[in-house]
Amino acid sequence: MLQQILRDMYIDPELLAELNEEQKQILFYKMREEQLRRWREREEKARMEEAVLRKTARRNQSNGKHVQWLRGKDGEVWVWVMGEAPGDKPYEQISEELIAERARQQAQKEAEELWRQKEAEITKKFRDAMAQEKARIVAEKWKIEMEDRKAAKLEEEKIQEELKKREEEERQKGEELIRLQEEIRAKELYLSLKQAQQHSQHSDDDQEWEEQLRRSKAADEERSHQARRARDEYRRQSLRAIQKGRVAGLSHLFQGTNLNNEQEIKLNNNSASPLLSLSAASSNIWERPSRPFSRDVIVRWFREEQIPRRAGFERNTNRIAQWFHGIISRQEAEELLMNKSEGAFLVRVSEKIWGYALSYRQQNGFKHFLVDASGDFYSFLGVDPNRHPTLTDLIDFHKEEIITSSGGELLLEPCGQQKNPPDYSPLFE
Repeated sequence: MLQQILRDMYIDPELLAELNEEQKQILFYKMREEQLRRWREREEKARMEEAVLRKTARRNQSNGKHVQWLRGKDGEVWVWVMGEAPGDKPYEQISEELIAERARQQAQKEAEELWRQKEAEITKKFRDAMAQEKARIVAEKWKIEMEDRKAAKLEEEKIQEELKKREEEERQKGEELIRLQEEIRAKELYLSLKQAQQHSQHSDDDQEWEEQLRRSKAADEERSHQARRARDEYRRQSLRAIQKGRVAGLSHLFQGTNLNNEQEIKLNNNSASPLLSLSAASSNIWERPSRPFSRDVIVRWFREEQIPRRAGFERNTNRIAQWFHGIISRQEAEELLMNKSEGAFLVRVSEKIWGYALSYRQQNGFKHFLVDASGDFYSFLGVDPNRHPTLTDLIDFHKEEIITSSGGELLLEPCGQQKNPPDYSPLFE
């Protein structure tokens, strides 16, 4: 099952839901190793293809257009980094100039707006004054019916000239005042932008970015910690199993036979047992599907493959082990373990994979571990790298050795049947 997952780089969501967090971490760690291996193969292949293309390009270089990179003293492609080459302005100077230019443009824009307002005010002021004076002259001169209209005209022109002169002087004063205000405003804006740049790290956007960065780093550290813990658990279990001398080893040690000679002799001697004679009674050739899709197929798989391997039996006897259960759901398993103490466990036939699920009672809840039986050995999927020749060997091993270092699960008390007939009866009928 694990080899198929690594080959397809895919795990069924329903199967993934059956794994706990530590099992998921170890499984993802193995999938990541497989990704790296494939990536290295692709990189090596791409490198060789690139070398071939370079040789071909050099042969065709004399006949076609090509690009030749400028190279430095070290023989590598010459690269210019802004701010580091001789004569380049330092970053601080460039930043100062940009800030000064922004301040100048902003002050100029504000000054132009002030000048437009001032100019409109001056124009309106003197236009109204001229209209009033003209009205006054007309009212005074024309009311008394002055005969000397030419004198009145000259007086009017003189007054208009004086008003224009005063208007021009007012305009010059206004322009000078606006220019001074523009310079002062440019300095104020420059100082304001400079302070904003110095304190930009305390702005809301930067605070939000720093918070996101902090959370991202914390999540990365947590994932690294979990992966590191999973790798340590993987190595610990491997070394411990080797020391105990109970690892089944590679699968080829079990190919070609499902039982050792002693077990085979016992099965032959007890061939009259109705539980062990089922596989011999099957006349159809059994071919296992890629995954279990119905209970009938699971029952057929158990009879064809698992009974000959004595799955569910006590060691050296024909009695069903107390911890063995049939095809029951996770909820049913938890109900059986509900009133049990920590360390109670049972093994049920899985409906998700070709194998079993070990349900375990812990102090504050339950844990479920998948046991892969798709090959010629038994091992926990994604947790324990050890391979055991029989299901009973796996259970006995973890009565003395914990399943995971983080959980410290020891199989202490088997959980038996509460129904009559037992829930595994359909497997042996």
